[in-house]
Amino acid sequence: MKKSENLKMKVQREKIEKRLLSAVNNKEKFLRTVNTDIDGLSSEVIENNRELYGNNKIVHGKRLSFLKKITKAFINPFTSILIFLALISSFTDIIIPIYQNSPDDVDPTSVIIILTMVIISGLLRYVQESRSGAAASKLLEMITTTATVERKETGLAEIPIDDIVVGDIVHLSAGDMIPADVCLLQAKDLFISQSVLTGESEPVEKFVVEQPGKKGSMTEYEDLVFMGCNVLSGTAKAVVVTTGNDTLFGTMAQAVVKKPAITSFEKGVNSVSWVLIRFMLVMVPVIFFINVFTKGSWFDAFLFGISVAVGLTPEMLPMIVTTCLAKGAVSMSKEKTIIKNLNSIQNFGAMDILCTDKTGTLTQNRVVLEYHLNVQGQEDVRVLRHAFLNSYFQTGLKNLMDIAIINRMDEEAKKDDHLQNYPGQYIKVDEIPFDFTRRRMSVVVEDQEKKRQIITKGAVEEMLSICSYVEYDGNVSEITAELRDKIKKTVKRLNLDGMRVLAVAQKTNPAPAGEFSVKDECNMVLIGYLVFFDPPKESSFNAIKSLWDCGVETKILTGDNPETTSCICRQVGIETKNLLLGSDIDGMTDEQLNRAVEKSNVFAKLSPEQKARIVTALRVNGHTVGFMGDGINDAAAMRASDVGISVNEAVDIAKEAADVILLEKDLMILQKGIIEGRKTYANMIKYIKMTASSNFGNVFSVVIASTFLPFLPMESLHLILLNLTYDLSCTSIPWDNVDKEFLRVPRKWDASFVKSFMLWFGPTSSVFDITTYLFMYFIVCPMIVSNGLLYSAIPEGDTAMRALYVAVFQAGWFIESMWTQTLVIHMLRTPKIPFLQSRASFPVITLTSIGIAVLSYIPYTSFGADIGLAPLNSIYWTILLGTVAVYMFLVTVVKKVYIKRYGTFY
Repeated sequence: MKKSENLKMKVQREKIEKRLLSAVNNKEKFLRTVNTDIDGLSSEVIENNRELYGNNKIVHGKRLSFLKKITKAFINPFTSILIFLALISSFTDIIIPIYQNSPDDVDPTSVIIILTMVIISGLLRYVQESRSGAAASKLLEMITTTATVERKETGLAEIPIDDIVVGDIVHLSAGDMIPADVCLLQAKDLFISQSVLTGESEPVEKFVVEQPGKKGSMTEYEDLVFMGCNVLSGTAKAVVVTTGNDTLFGTMAQAVVKKPAITSFEKGVNSVSWVLIRFMLVMVPVIFFINVFTKGSWFDAFLFGISVAVGLTPEMLPMIVTTCLAKGAVSMSKEKTIIKNLNSIQNFGAMDILCTDKTGTLTQNRVVLEYHLNVQGQEDVRVLRHAFLNSYFQTGLKNLMDIAIINRMDEEAKKDDHLQNYPGQYIKVDEIPFDFTRRRMSVVVEDQEKKRQIITKGAVEEMLSICSYVEYDGNVSEITAELRDKIKKTVKRLNLDGMRVLAVAQKTNPAPAGEFSVKDECNMVLIGYLVFFDPPKESSFNAIKSLWDCGVETKILTGDNPETTSCICRQVGIETKNLLLGSDIDGMTDEQLNRAVEKSNVFAKLSPEQKARIVTALRVNGHTVGFMGDGINDAAAMRASDVGISVNEAVDIAKEAADVILLEKDLMILQKGIIEGRKTYANMIKYIKMTASSNFGNVFSVVIASTFLPFLPMESLHLILLNLTYDLSCTSIPWDNVDKEFLRVPRKWDASFVKSFMLWFGPTSSVFDITTYLFMYFIVCPMIVSNGLLYSAIPEGDTAMRALYVAVFQAGWFIESMWTQTLVIHMLRTPKIPFLQSRASFPVITLTSIGIAVLSYIPYTSFGADIGLAPLNSIYWTILLGTVAVYMFLVTVVKKVYIKRYGTFY
């Protein structure tokens, strides 16, 4: 980075820190400065602040200019070879003849064709990458990330984070991503993960400070919370101080534009490319020296060696990969599956284990409060009233059960006038938000007679641990061991019926306001249960089966109790095997867990950390693991997985951690997305296999031809033109059909097969190149050119006849090479018999047919004569058709032997 840019960024950073400190040191003054107050901005001020302070979008580094995009598309190791060859041809075919005053010898044909190849390759890459970028951006726009903002005209509302401006009042709760750099105005038990900025793994508590002291860094201020961090627990109300590139996260993004980590897929593609390039670096010098010693011309041998290098380099590989990924992402979007990271498509298709919660995935995500029971098992509206106050007044993340409680209270209020405006009879004093360790949440309320009580609801076992008393038969008494067992049996019976049960407890006169804490959750009175039912989806049974049919095992990882989990699993066709609890996992070493996860498919009562441990154990065992989640408790497991999957309605932190977003929470959609991912991977692998084996075969053929022929088997220009046409034919591969057999099982990236494929199928095509040499040299060329004379028998002085002999020979191999190289696409795209058992897509058939037709016609044109090719007779075409037929038969036989040897063709 230039010094001027460093200085500019330093000045910007100081200005931002000054604004943040002004908010920390005097919150009221800052609110006045940005024309806001505790009730939020007015519509008029919103636009003024947007214009004054900027929008809330981060530009990660500088956007590439048109010139840089063009340069990136046209300049790469592969096209550099072509440009170098064009410079050499310019020098030999244009500059030298002009310098020697021989204008008749100027021949720009080679230069034109080579530059045409560079232009076509570069333009195709530029267009496809531009289209891919546009497609990816358009797909990402379908994923909405919002924040809760309070404004004067609209009150509390969810708005896109891009619409937030300085001065907005935001409300934060568990699961939220921090939408901008904010200063806290109110906070309750607020714990933040700011590892994205500081790297610290432990959560940090944030709270309002009246008189803050000077800190070492901005992240150390207790009442500043920064964009990119996320809320682990608690609630807060804050004012936006900086947005977009002015945030701490934004300045870091500008200062250090980090390249994304290289995925296993990218490593695989790169390894294949370098195998071919290293092969080229070894073989080209060999071919060069063979031609020098057999032909005597250093310059011609050099040009031919460079041309062979061009033929070996997979210059279309970057474009093919980009096109496959973009096409796959667009196809998957039609199946309501949005790919955030294109390179995750391969992992998505390779996934062999899907870990998921049951709520909303196997079930309808439509929780209904079936019963509100007292401890005796009788319907009791008093239990509902207490639960309602807890759910209504909590400011954290309201889950489906909270919503079900509030809805049931609304229904009861229609029947009972005393319940009208029930919450208006109380005021909220304090609360302790839910967390995944306590598995409960509490509020403190005060009625009109100043009676104050704490109301807590949560998981039954955790609630029993804080209850010393029980309300039974109208009396409050100590919980006996016998009564505790009876409560557990009642709850277990309900769980076995597929019900979810929460317990409700209360206690009067807790600690004074401001001093209320977790310590007050003790010696409470259990008053009853809430019984919920979340019915399984009708599609879940078929979805689980369809995933199994395509090689993906489903494992259930849930925080719910084992009885309810087993019941739901039973209803959707999952046979519970060796169910493990979170407490079991805590007692295991990593080695023990690695063995246990293979034997179990249902895990219950899990914490977020335990979910992540299970996913990690499965990956250590060699599985490609997907984790599907939508809650804050799923984020750690999603990051630990090979591919994180979430839904558009998920909490922000879950969507941020995900690689794949489903527009609907349905396993059937997921299965369709997996199939599309496998199609994308299949078509990329096709190109790599075809290119590797074809290139190896060509080199093998060239080495043999160069050793035994008294002239070059093909001019450098012919090789380049052949390679260009073949590569253009390959641009249709992303749209090719894929055999159903390939899609049935997950496919991991494995570059080791490339070597075996090259060694088996490369020499197979070389066999027919060699037979073509023999037919052309001993039969066709003497028949057309020299009345039966071989090249060596033609007098050296008869340069015209010798040149025609070479032209006919090169035309014959030029056409045969195109036929066999193009037919490789059809032969190696499937283990089946092409055209009969497995048919390529229309684009593939069309482009390959056009390629064969055009190159077969070139020797009969003036252009063909200009580049040193001559027409062929009917005998040649008879031999060619026979050669092609035998070639296809032999490749089919070799495919059968290969499959028998390696057990697979894929």
